[in-house]
Amino acid sequence: MQEFDKISISEISKQDMLTILEALDYTGRSTNKQHYIVLKNNIIKELSSLAESSEEEFIKYLKSHI
Repeated sequence: MQEFDKISISEISKQDMLTILEALDYTGRSTNKQHYIVLKNNIIKELSSLAESSEEEFIKYLKSHI
């Protein structure tokens, strides 16, 4: 098996991405394990950067287009 350090998501629906982000947030709050929240925040930061928007604008975009 080939080893890799990063995984790229080329196509995922907005609804699926929002579900993933909400699941990470819920799990982080429910378990008090900060790494879930950090992962959620890192994903939002990267995707909002790619979309050339603020993090808040990106989340609003996801929520309004499902």
